[in-house]
Amino acid sequence: MKRNTFLKLGAATVFAPVAMKLQALKSWADEQPHTDIMPAMFVGHGNPMNAIMQNEFTKNWQKLGRELPKPKAILSVSAHWLTNGTYVTAMEQPKTIHDFGGFPRELFEQQYPAPGSPELAKQVGLVVKTTDVKDDYQWGLDHGTWSVLLPMYPKADIPVLQMSIDYSKPPQYHYELAQQLKELRRKGVLVIGSGNIVHNLGMIDFDNKTRFDWAYEFDEKIKGFIDKGDHDSVLKYDKLGTIARLAVPTNEHYLPLIYSLGLRDNKDSVSYFNDKMDAGSISMRSVLINH
Repeated sequence: MKRNTFLKLGAATVFAPVAMKLQALKSWADEQPHTDIMPAMFVGHGNPMNAIMQNEFTKNWQKLGRELPKPKAILSVSAHWLTNGTYVTAMEQPKTIHDFGGFPRELFEQQYPAPGSPELAKQVGLVVKTTDVKDDYQWGLDHGTWSVLLPMYPKADIPVLQMSIDYSKPPQYHYELAQQLKELRRKGVLVIGSGNIVHNLGMIDFDNKTRFDWAYEFDEKIKGFIDKGDHDSVLKYDKLGTIARLAVPTNEHYLPLIYSLGLRDNKDSVSYFNDKMDAGSISMRSVLINH
C-alpha cells in the first residue's frame, strides 16, 4: 500500500509544474484527434492460466481484439492493484508482473512488453478532478491486465497504463471517479475494468462439478440491474444480503465493474460475453459497453 503525503505549497511554487502538465496535455491531445467513441468494457479475468490456454474465454478475447476498433491506448483498472490513494503507471516501459503462485513455469515465462504512455498518464491526472492521481514508476502490468491483453492484442503494440484502486474508498467514490474518464473514450482510449462479479476463492472447485445457487443468483441480479441501468443497486450490492456476502467476500474484484459502468453514457448499448461460471465460484461474465 502506498501512503498519500499531503504538502502545502504556495501558488508560485506549483504554477510552473501545473503549466508544464497543461502543456503536455495539449501536446498529447493535439496528436489524438476526436474519433468515434471507443467502447469500454468489464472483463472477468478469472484463472491466470487463461492467458495461455485455448478455451471459450480466451477465444472470445481473441475475437474482441480482431473486431473492436484498434485503440490508440488502453487504460486498465485491475483488481490486483490496491493502494491508499489513486495512482497511474507513468513509465515508458511497464514491466510484466507475475503476481501469483503455484502455477506452471510456462505462465511465469510470459511477458507482455507493451509500451507505456507518460503523456496519457498526465492526461488521466488532469481529467480526474475529485482526487489527486499520482504518477507511479514502480508497478507495471499485473495479471488482471496482461492475462487478458495477451490473447486480445498479442502483438503488444498498443500503449497500456494501469490505474490503481484506492481500497479505502466506497463504491460511490469509484463510480464518480470513473465518470470523469469518459473523455478518454473520445480520444481513442479503451478503458477496461478487470475483475470478477462473483469471486469466492474459499469455495472454488477447479473440477467444475459444483453448482452454487447463490453464485448464479447474485450474477443474474447484477446483470438485471445493469440491463435496467440501475447503477445505484449495483453499487449497493451488499443489500442483497447472504448471496452478496458469499459472492463478494471482499470487493476488490467487484470494484472494476463499477469503473466500467461509470464510463457508460445514456446512448451506449450493453452486451455480455463469457457469461458463465468457472470453478464453481468465479463468474466470468464480461460487459461490453458500446456507443
